[in-house]
Amino acid sequence: MNPFVEFKLNLETFITNLKTLIKTNHQTIDTLLAIPQKTYDNFVRPFDLMEEDLELLFTPLSHINAVKNSEESQRVYADALPILTDYSTFVGQNLDIYEAFKTIKANEYDALTTEERRILDLNILHFELAGAHLDDTSKERLAEINLRKSTLTNDFSQNLLDATNAYEKIITDPADIDGIPQSDLENARFEEDGITKYRFTLQMPSYVAYMTYGPNRAIREELYRAYTTRASQNGAIIDELMALRQESAKLLGFENYAEYSLASKMAPSTKSVLKFLNELVDASRRQGQKELEELRAIAPDIDLQSYDSAYCGEILKKAQYDIDEEEYRPYFEQHSVMEGMFTFLNELFGLRFVHQEIELWDPKASAYDIYEGEELTARVYFDLEARKDKRGGAWMHNFQTHHCDSTGCTHLSSAFVVCNFPPSSETSPSLLRHDDVVTLFHEMGHTIHHLLSKVKEHGVSGVNGVEWDAVEFPSQFLENFAYEPKVLKLFASHHESGEVLSDEMIEKLIRAKNFQSGMFMLRQIEFSLFDFELHSKLYQGEEIQALLDSIREKTALIKPPSYNKFQNGFSHIFSGGYSAGYYSYKWAEVLSADAYYAIVDEGIFGSKLARRYKDIVLSKGGSQSMQELFVEMMGRECDSKNLLRLSGIE
Repeated sequence: MNPFVEFKLNLETFITNLKTLIKTNHQTIDTLLAIPQKTYDNFVRPFDLMEEDLELLFTPLSHINAVKNSEESQRVYADALPILTDYSTFVGQNLDIYEAFKTIKANEYDALTTEERRILDLNILHFELAGAHLDDTSKERLAEINLRKSTLTNDFSQNLLDATNAYEKIITDPADIDGIPQSDLENARFEEDGITKYRFTLQMPSYVAYMTYGPNRAIREELYRAYTTRASQNGAIIDELMALRQESAKLLGFENYAEYSLASKMAPSTKSVLKFLNELVDASRRQGQKELEELRAIAPDIDLQSYDSAYCGEILKKAQYDIDEEEYRPYFEQHSVMEGMFTFLNELFGLRFVHQEIELWDPKASAYDIYEGEELTARVYFDLEARKDKRGGAWMHNFQTHHCDSTGCTHLSSAFVVCNFPPSSETSPSLLRHDDVVTLFHEMGHTIHHLLSKVKEHGVSGVNGVEWDAVEFPSQFLENFAYEPKVLKLFASHHESGEVLSDEMIEKLIRAKNFQSGMFMLRQIEFSLFDFELHSKLYQGEEIQALLDSIREKTALIKPPSYNKFQNGFSHIFSGGYSAGYYSYKWAEVLSADAYYAIVDEGIFGSKLARRYKDIVLSKGGSQSMQELFVEMMGRECDSKNLLRLSGIE
């Protein structure tokens, strides 16, 4: 029997199937609540497993709406959201289920396994964060808020995708493309009326290409203005969303939404988060200022603006490190990078990837089964190239989750890895920037965190149950190895000649790794502070821009133009899972930097600590707090100094 669920989606019947499944779940809940003597085995486990059926039905729709977006997928997804939200609210606010969990905890807790205790603890917390203990009026209002929030976050995301796809800049003058890499020009070139023209868009590979190499400053500003003013209608969505988030937090007894957000995270308090972020600002600002002066020296005749920084930065990087990013791309052919990454994961963790011939949603998507020794462990699907109907960015999306069902049968895990790399064509392969390689390793770190779980309980297996400010630990940990010479030698070979990337070129790449790291750190902290302070009290309208401007006084060394409405495109916090949680990237990086250096010190391949990382952090998923797992792996508390070391900040 195939242990993996076939990926399929019928948009015509989806809503009917969803309603049928939810009706079945309601009946199951009624049956469970009717049990006179409720126990973990007869109540909690079957309740937990209901979640998987819903995941297996909904995940294909969510995935297709992101990677193969169409009017039909948008409509079905929008229709499904309120149904799911209603059901989620019904379950989350169900006092009878909440009381049953508390009773079972009181009766059985000491006799349960670590995984089972974690299931009880997290579920009880989630019931309380959903308002199960509130009066009926408050519950009703929370339900209304949740429904509206789901609509708003979906609208935010769709507006951004539509705005990104709506813009294009057509260039006909050869002088305006002078210096742009040939591979990017191939993707931009088209013929019209016998004239060769070049189309640049706001999709990442295209936008980044012109902003980094485009010689025409006016065109760079035009592209930048288009990018930073996308989806202006999202301003009204932000206002309503922020009001609803603050209202829901107050209903649940929190001072603000940031406090609510931290209730399920590693960080102990809002003060600790702000202290952490502001200390990073202080540590980075002097170096960032020095980097800015170096950048200004490259272009002394202009008033350096945001739309100049990538272009001037590329010139400066070439001057300082004698490095040209484009010289590396022929060595990072997409398939070669993937195969090398698989070899690396085999060396580090004993994983074997076997390609599967499966028809998927796009001809360029692929599937691989993962083996540990001879044992089949998991499946991973890759969709790596940019398309017009695909959401921007890169992500991992879990599909199936490793667990044992009520009969003792083990279910294996699967997940999607999605990126937006330069597209291949019949005449040219997909050649990656080194940043793309880092991105692939990052998403693969998330993926193996989910796929290598050996946890029996569904709700705390893989990434389930992992604190949000720890979930980036495995992804950041793995991405660091994309700079290691031993790892690069596994796949960095010229796609035409087969020549392996030289030691000299690798050394240049490593030296340039922390180029402008002070400025980059300040930019990330700007996002984090804006997000966290925005959720610490209610801001509306121009107050939101004023807050962002005040934070930029500390963090932005180049002041953005007044038309820049970055917030209208900040999908991480307005349509993703990072509301009052963007700080999580840096919080988790403290863990990842510490673990990475410890494994490098053991020589990487053959590292005993790498196997401990797999056996403790990856295999135990969310079954224990990440703090406990980290200490168990390392035998000590985390050393925060390694974050600045990793970033090259003195």
